[in-house]
Amino acid sequence: MSTTLRTALVFNSLSDRLTATFKNLRGRGRLSEADIDATVREIRRALLDADVAVPVVREFTAAIRERALGAEVSGALNPAQQVVKIVNEELVEILGGATRTLQLAKVPPTVIMLAGLQGAGKTTLAGKLAYALKQQGHTPILVAADLQRPNAVTQLSVVAERAGVPVFAPHPGNQGQETEVVIGDPVSVARDGVGFARDKQHDVVIVDTAGRLGVDQVLMQQAADIRAAIDPDDVLFVIDAMIGQDAVNTATAFLQGVDFTGVVLSKLDGDARGGAALSVAKVTGRPIMFASTGEKLTDFEVFHPDRMAGRILDMGDVLTLIEQAEKAFDAEQAEKMAAKLTEGKDFTLADFLVQMQQMKKLGSMKKMLGMLPGMGQMREAIDNFDEREVDRIEAIIHSMTPGERENPKIINGSRRARIAKGSGTTTTSVNQLLERFEGAQKMMRQMSKGGGMPGMPPMPGMPGVGKRAGARQAPQKKVKGKSGNPAKRAQQERDALQKALGGGPSAPAAPAGSAFGVGKRPDDADLSNLQLPDGLDKLLGGR
Repeated sequence: MSTTLRTALVFNSLSDRLTATFKNLRGRGRLSEADIDATVREIRRALLDADVAVPVVREFTAAIRERALGAEVSGALNPAQQVVKIVNEELVEILGGATRTLQLAKVPPTVIMLAGLQGAGKTTLAGKLAYALKQQGHTPILVAADLQRPNAVTQLSVVAERAGVPVFAPHPGNQGQETEVVIGDPVSVARDGVGFARDKQHDVVIVDTAGRLGVDQVLMQQAADIRAAIDPDDVLFVIDAMIGQDAVNTATAFLQGVDFTGVVLSKLDGDARGGAALSVAKVTGRPIMFASTGEKLTDFEVFHPDRMAGRILDMGDVLTLIEQAEKAFDAEQAEKMAAKLTEGKDFTLADFLVQMQQMKKLGSMKKMLGMLPGMGQMREAIDNFDEREVDRIEAIIHSMTPGERENPKIINGSRRARIAKGSGTTTTSVNQLLERFEGAQKMMRQMSKGGGMPGMPPMPGMPGVGKRAGARQAPQKKVKGKSGNPAKRAQQERDALQKALGGGPSAPAAPAGSAFGVGKRPDDADLSNLQLPDGLDKLLGGR
């Protein structure tokens, strides 16, 4: 399943508040009771502002205060980092603890029932879940048991077609009447759908049920009747992450009326404050299993409480990034590139184009950057990054001849003008691409010779590693323009990265520090541990 590659918008405000709170603890060798009380007070305010349920906030902050005042922090070498660790662990706990996946039936088909209010996103979620299961090798089928919402059956059929899965829809349902009219028996449709799936040997059945604009007895009874008829292996309660505090009341009502086994958060890419996600699991005792994070079929993720807590605390989510990369990148193409580097062949614009196309499969560049630790402090620069830059690069390279892609040095002034005209860009854009490519080419040459990027130690398994074991390393030349002062050099590298993301000298300075970075760092260089390889600023440079 695809994964969101940045902190969802609903958590941005909370993440910023918590990061600022932990920044105040940095550099303190010992935390007094007053320090801890002040920190807990700020955490409480941040959670309440995020619309988290009051009982959850009370329990959460009480646990943090108790642990922070104990020997767990007083005896720590770095008390500030220990407080961050405690908050992280408690966040994981209120988000559900361990990751929970679907309970697949020992004897197929596995039956999954979707329930929730109208407008929560059940029908779209059904298609996303079916698509994700299909990618895993399953043979899902959708069952249209929502016969009262206008055009619900038609919508599910369209979603099923997009996902490439069949749909069982014996009744057309409400075809657009102003009032919600039930046409057919939803319970019979659900029961017959499971039987149809069994006959046709589908191993997963996803039943879409009707919702209401509010919780009522008719809704609960119909959902309960469908559950009794099909005996599902999992009942997923789909809830809009943007409805805030009312999410708790709705979830509690459905728990009592239908008794769901897991929660799915929809619209997690919205601009609400995130209270639903931080409340529903703790209040209901049911785990959050999935999250819907956009309009595309691939905008769907398994909910990992530990990873989500890391995103909220600006620690990043490198595991998710790696998983997404493993699915998006072509292993055969990667082997060819590795072999080419090992043989000493030069990196060409054709190779650069392939790499750009592989990166596009990962999704939004903003999402990828947002998954890196500490990037919350550069959110404004990331948000200003122009996603269309990748498309412009592709257009420019496609406008080149095969010979120009293999040997960019032959691209003179007239060729650059032709390429710019053919790609619908400017000569300046072509010049900037060639400059960035030259930096990437130098980097690849360094990797092929020494097994790593400039400024970074060689990585095991990279081309060139181990071939010259024991050989004396040639002294590296000092790069012109780079300061020898670590703090000043870090500032230069940070400015270069901000410029690459669309910022510049006039861009507002990012707030210093992060929850992940509390600890031993120079006060005047928040990212001094971030060693960007030489040339990377040119590779990522904006227009």
